[in-house]
Amino acid sequence: MEHVSAVPVPQPRARASSAPDSAGSRRSLAAGLLLGAAGATVVLLASGQTWAEGKASVGGGTLPLTADGQDVTGVPAALAVVGLAALVAVFAVRGAGRLVVAALLALSGLGAGFSACTGASDSAALDEQAAQTTGNTAATVGALSHTAWPYITAAGGLLILLAGLLALRYGSRWPAMSGRYERDGTPRPRKAPRTTPDPERPEELWKALDRGEDPTREA
Repeated sequence: MEHVSAVPVPQPRARASSAPDSAGSRRSLAAGLLLGAAGATVVLLASGQTWAEGKASVGGGTLPLTADGQDVTGVPAALAVVGLAALVAVFAVRGAGRLVVAALLALSGLGAGFSACTGASDSAALDEQAAQTTGNTAATVGALSHTAWPYITAAGGLLILLAGLLALRYGSRWPAMSGRYERDGTPRPRKAPRTTPDPERPEELWKALDRGEDPTREA
């Protein structure tokens, strides 16, 4: 009798190893969507709030003036819209195109945050209002103060930047829009030509009677 050695056969672990990767992809996808959407929302809302306050001298008195983020700079809000578009476009492209869109998403967040920080100490918008109010082009605003909204806007830009970095790092694992409706160039099968109905079939005879025709009459 031959001696048979029981050697364990290694089993493939493809499914076990792919499960953590799939879970990580879902987590990074959810985080990217949440960060991008939340960041763009924060930037758009904070850009409409009061960024700077001051007073202009008018006729021996003072007139309070305020400037919101759109008065100071419209760059953060514009880049937030670009970031939202890039966040959606990430799922519409694949390969190198996805990397380009992810980079655009990250850059839009970086630009929004940088421009908001730059406008946090800006007084040009209030000086322009003071000149228009007093009719003196050389007039400037006094008692200038700034709020925290520019820094909140910058925080929103940071969230968009983080979403872009996640897309750059894990975007290749994220799903793309379904290509079910895309044509692959394969010719579609043609429908079979409709054959002439046989007038001798019972159902055709009944149809002729319903039309008031005499099926026994020769054509």
